[in-house]
Amino acid sequence: MQFCEKCGNLLVIERKRKNVYLTCRKCKRVYKKGEKLRISSNVSDSKKKIIVMTEKDQFSELPKTKIICPQCEHMEAYWWMQQTRSADEPPTMFYRCTKCGYSWRSYS
Repeated sequence: MQFCEKCGNLLVIERKRKNVYLTCRKCKRVYKKGEKLRISSNVSDSKKKIIVMTEKDQFSELPKTKIICPQCEHMEAYWWMQQTRSADEPPTMFYRCTKCGYSWRSYS
């Protein structure tokens, strides 16, 4: 990456005929490079993997805490936070029992 000496904007590569230049989009200044510019891109040949998760698996990645489940009174639950109200109010804590799967929330 290179930046314009005049305005500090990011220079982009432009091809004009057979030549390659660095150009500033803001002030339109063109920089000629003494050496050849090489344009390359790395493309990964690896295949994308699709992972299918069951409902039980998706919660197994969440952290656990010790809290009493209101439904089965089990002492362990997954937890996560979400901003459900405006930004100046505290986030809402959600819990999901590891035994029965019951979900509930707690306002901070």
